[in-house]
Amino acid sequence: MNKKNPLKARNFPSAQDEASTVRLPSRYAGPNSSFGMAYADTEFLLREELRPVRMQLELMKPELIQQDQGVESTIVIFGSARFKSLEEAEAMLSKARAEGDAGALAQAERMLSNAHYYEEARRFAQLVTNEADALGEPVIVTTGGGPGIMEAGNRGAHEAGGRSMGMSIHLPFEEDPNPYITPELCFQFHYFAIRKMHFLMRAVALVSFPGGFGTMDELFEVLTLAQTRKIRRRPIVLFGRKFWNRVINFEALADEGVISPADLSLFHYVETAEEAWEIIKRTYREDDPALTARQVREA
Repeated sequence: MNKKNPLKARNFPSAQDEASTVRLPSRYAGPNSSFGMAYADTEFLLREELRPVRMQLELMKPELIQQDQGVESTIVIFGSARFKSLEEAEAMLSKARAEGDAGALAQAERMLSNAHYYEEARRFAQLVTNEADALGEPVIVTTGGGPGIMEAGNRGAHEAGGRSMGMSIHLPFEEDPNPYITPELCFQFHYFAIRKMHFLMRAVALVSFPGGFGTMDELFEVLTLAQTRKIRRRPIVLFGRKFWNRVINFEALADEGVISPADLSLFHYVETAEEAWEIIKRTYREDDPALTARQVREA
């Protein structure tokens, strides 16, 4: 009962209260019994026919929690889950040299070469977190919650003393979420599509580091939505021009007429954390110095 104002007391018990007080009669407590609240029946909720309900729940849970946590604007960092920090890459190289394994040595050398991407992602997240109000309202770093570039993003924000979000996907071979995510903002998804929606729903900028199939999937989803104007224009930043030019010939797509030459302006190449952050800040200052991230997001 609402002691301050009995007129506003609940007329019905909450679902949580009801579920916590339900007692299964002994006769109907067996494994084949259908007795029990539908919303508290996990076996029922996992039925094939309830997939639409599960998708709705997966959309709603992160949305409601982000509202509760006051998250309104994010900068999303994509990139390879396989990249290592400089310390890890150097340790891999030392181990491979000691063992004399040519294959492991080549892989370790490649990891050391790519470790600078991890360090730039880490520094970029630190910059964003240290200047979280630079776009006119608080902005937090968001990643896919896993290792590699994702870990670097969450780690940078954590080291800067700020919050960050992780949106992990349940995979048979995936590790636990990285340890740098703010616990209240660490989510797990079953559906890739719902996860990608949440990446974009609050994003005021998207930053992609080199990566594989998952990174390409996320990047091309964003580019397609921006190209077709299903989402408003946001800064899309690609780290490492040499990598992107080697693996994707965007100019050839324009030459063949399968994209417009204007589509090449949907994204920017950068090499450093400072370049990326300056592009994002400039985007929100160009037309109106008082323009905030929220106004651009909702325009």
